[in-house]
Amino acid sequence: MEKLIEWFKQNVKILIIGGLALCLGGGFYLVTQPKNPPETFSPSDITAVSTDKKAVSTDSHQGSDFSKEKASEKIEVDLKGAVKMPRVYTMPKDSRVDELIQMAGGFTSEADQNTVNLAAKLKDESVIYVAKKEEHAPSVAQTAEITTPNASSALTENSATQKVNINTADLTGLQTLSGVGAKKAQDIIDYRTQHGPFQKVEDLGNVKGFGDKTIEKLKENITVD
Repeated sequence: MEKLIEWFKQNVKILIIGGLALCLGGGFYLVTQPKNPPETFSPSDITAVSTDKKAVSTDSHQGSDFSKEKASEKIEVDLKGAVKMPRVYTMPKDSRVDELIQMAGGFTSEADQNTVNLAAKLKDESVIYVAKKEEHAPSVAQTAEITTPNASSALTENSATQKVNINTADLTGLQTLSGVGAKKAQDIIDYRTQHGPFQKVEDLGNVKGFGDKTIEKLKENITVD
């Protein structure tokens, strides 16, 4: 023990100097090391983040409006008669009859294609009826001649006296009758499809919307022969 104390006394200066050197070296190391400052946000950064969120919200809203607008551009059309797949079709707005016929797989072999205006634009809730050849419905060209203001007076007088056959006339032909619109014309077609041809003019009273007064008014302009 005495030897240890003696050794400590002899070497105390060396120990003190070594300790000081160690402390100075550690302090110098800490001072010279680069410090990473805490991450901060400037006002411009916060504004940019807020703007981005608004842009995302606006884009989402505009996308929703665009989807609603696209949905409103669709129309529904009831296709009947001599086509391969007659039914109600959902079509883009401003579609043509030709596109509708193609959607239905085309005409059947019985279709009278001359009675259909393929270039006509479709309207929402409208009915397109393709007549059969055996129905002898007026062609598109004949209908156009009758309704054109520049047609000759002789042709107009002749067509005015011509009776409409309610057993064979198509949707367009039936609508030439006074007071018969698309709905009533379709009701006539639906009735004769379900119950067969009319046996006499008075049988038209079996169709909804045709009373005795209406039939009396139409009597001179319709036939079942």
